[in-house]
Amino acid sequence: MNEFTLFAQPWWVNFLIVVPFVAYYLWRKEGLTISKWTLVVSGLFGIAFGFVEASVIIYIRAAVGLLPGYSGTLSDVARLSANIYQQAQILGKLPRSLFMVDFFREAAMITMLFGVALLTTKRLRERWAMFLWTFAVWDIFYYVGLWATVRWPSSLLTPDVLFLIPVPWFSQVWFPVLVSALTMVAVVIARKKEYV
Repeated sequence: MNEFTLFAQPWWVNFLIVVPFVAYYLWRKEGLTISKWTLVVSGLFGIAFGFVEASVIIYIRAAVGLLPGYSGTLSDVARLSANIYQQAQILGKLPRSLFMVDFFREAAMITMLFGVALLTTKRLRERWAMFLWTFAVWDIFYYVGLWATVRWPSSLLTPDVLFLIPVPWFSQVWFPVLVSALTMVAVVIARKKEYV
């Protein structure tokens, strides 16, 4: 079992924990004009997109031979790879070409999440909220998708590579899940009463 690690790397990644609190503070007075339907539909997009991202990560790992059991069933993959599937260790084993594919995949993912925000709302504050909302749902369901298929992460204390842009970000899984959950709560409680 991994020991609890409080801080992410590089050091500035730790400031992400304040994003939901600052966002709520900025939104609370005026409120957000985002309908429940918009949150549900963009949330469904985030869930689906999280699973697609998890699948891509699994494919990349299998392509370079870092995912044992992939030629069998999903239970074979989970049984054979759950203990050795460590994102943080795999980063150094990826060929440069696939590392670059992963880098640009992340840039494309951020672009798609911004696209959802631009398509669902009109004002800047709601667009920012929708980006954060969809990102948070995507992030949580990325881990759900990985766990459902390869039984990784084995716990919230499992180390992970969060992003590659502009440099690799490292933390235990609890950190992005907590930030995402707090962000979702901030969006929901900052909505105007008539939109609840």
